[in-house]
Amino acid sequence: MKVILTQDIKSVGKKGQIIDASDGYARNFLLPKKLAVVADATNLNELKMKQDANKYRRDMTMANAKELSEKMKGYELIFKIKAGDNGKTFGSVTSKDIAEQLNKKYFVEVDKKKICLDDAIKTLGVYNIEIKLFEGISGFIKVSVIAE
Repeated sequence: MKVILTQDIKSVGKKGQIIDASDGYARNFLLPKKLAVVADATNLNELKMKQDANKYRRDMTMANAKELSEKMKGYELIFKIKAGDNGKTFGSVTSKDIAEQLNKKYFVEVDKKKICLDDAIKTLGVYNIEIKLFEGISGFIKVSVIAE
């Protein structure tokens, strides 16, 4: 019996996958627990429409990420921090600070987890920071840390 899985099932398949299950397994386990639906014309059409909608959403998100990546080339953030004589700062610039400044200055919402910063910036200077916008698409911004 062909069924469409509605949830991921270990060692059987992933959500949205069409599998060929034995009649007993499908009727006695998968269908009563609503882990799958029968793969008839209606359900197959519905599955195809959902997949098309997801693909469209993904393509639009990717296009927006590429556009934002191009815009980010000109972005520069300046942080003024108290610093000692040797260039060490009293405090640091974190990914959270960078995300907040991006939102304030350029109105760009970026999750702080997407900002590739190994450690907080604790010295004066100019840094190129990578921001992951989508799978395989990154934007780079310039971050300047200067003495107050």
